[in-house]
Amino acid sequence: GVVEACLLHMLKRRAAGFLRTDKVAALFTKVGKTYAIAGDVCKKVQELQQQVESRKNQPNGQEPLKRQGSTTSKTPVLTAQAIKHIWVRTALIEKVLDKIVQYIVDNCSKYYEKEALLADPVCGPILASLLVGPCALEYTKLKTADHYWTDPSADELVQRHRIHGVHGRQDSPSKRPALGIRKRHSSGSTSEDRFAASAREYVESLHQNSRTHLLYGKNNVLVQPKDDLEAIPGYLSLHQSADSLTLKWTPNQLMNGTLGDSE
Repeated sequence: GVVEACLLHMLKRRAAGFLRTDKVAALFTKVGKTYAIAGDVCKKVQELQQQVESRKNQPNGQEPLKRQGSTTSKTPVLTAQAIKHIWVRTALIEKVLDKIVQYIVDNCSKYYEKEALLADPVCGPILASLLVGPCALEYTKLKTADHYWTDPSADELVQRHRIHGVHGRQDSPSKRPALGIRKRHSSGSTSEDRFAASAREYVESLHQNSRTHLLYGKNNVLVQPKDDLEAIPGYLSLHQSADSLTLKWTPNQLMNGTLGDSE
């Protein structure tokens, strides 16, 4: 939807088509006449639209019989949202959306007004460059319940920095127990277990949640709270939210789930 909004920004009426209500379809069709890759996308979209229409026109009882009788025909089941954005979606799945947008940017004078986003000498190429990454992906799996949690957790980042940390130091993070794990003897109490679990949950919620994005993490960063106190090692992290950047630091004792008697 965002890509479509960029493509439609100040699109010339002649390029959009005077009588067509689907301006994105008109743009892709016009570009496809001079650009072979866009022409291939137009053919695939037309095939998908024909399959969707034939599915709608079939009686309810014939569809299961057709599926049972033929295993080779794979008519795609497209949602209403997918049909709404079928042009951009198809180009994205075919991994050519970035090339089509780059072609449109290179020939922007044919399709856009001078003040259009894609006609801008900076914003236009940036949009095409940003689409290179999404076009390199394979869209073969559905979203899962935990698809928002795709970034490494704070636990994993601490483990990584322990591996790549300085091994010669006595207080090297590689010699500390993992995040939230305490090596105890059989005398460990239930209250200590609950404390360690709560400390781990606090640290994970502090460093990785759905509202902020963890950009960088570094363990064993020394901080001196006061002039008369020794420097304390801790975990430094940089977070990005919708409108700001935040720098956080947590003592290693808390990261390890052991506070002891320290203030």
